[in-house]
Amino acid sequence: MNDPQPEVQLNSRQLRILAHPLRSRLLSALRLDGPSTATRLAEAMATNTGATSYHLRQLAAVGLVAEEPGQGHGRERWWRAAHHSHGWRPGTFASDPDDRAAASWLSEYQVSVLTEMVARWAREQFDHPPAWRDAAEISDFGLRLTPDRLRALNDELHAVVDRYQEEASDSDDAEQVIVLLSGFPRLGTP
Repeated sequence: MNDPQPEVQLNSRQLRILAHPLRSRLLSALRLDGPSTATRLAEAMATNTGATSYHLRQLAAVGLVAEEPGQGHGRERWWRAAHHSHGWRPGTFASDPDDRAAASWLSEYQVSVLTEMVARWAREQFDHPPAWRDAAEISDFGLRLTPDRLRALNDELHAVVDRYQEEASDSDDAEQVIVLLSGFPRLGTP
């Protein structure tokens, strides 16, 4: 198996392709659950194989997913995420209204998915062993920073996450965890 590359900075074409609910879900599933086929993904997402196959090819055309070599038999194709994560700098897309719309949609979609993940943990945390409840955390911090310091903070946090990703544990008691990072100016009052 070819390991996914680290984070990719999305270009305009990738951003626009990914700004689609099923494509975003497909890429997330491949990143979180590993390689799969269009048929298996269709079953997991309650859609049809034709749709998943089409959208996987669209993601592959811009380098966000790739075929998994050595998997499958006959016409069966296995797909994997080509990168561990993606990001983009909003300023890169500020001059094009279609790029701005895609970036805004993708950001809002990501927030809604992540919000549901956090809410689900809050609802179900007491169904998990104490060690996981004690290790998990949902925090927020209010800081006064300049844009340069916020960029430095976010870059440093990404470096820490990258280090932990490189040192991933194969221990029997290890589970996949979700780490959320958000740093932005406070807008109005809650």
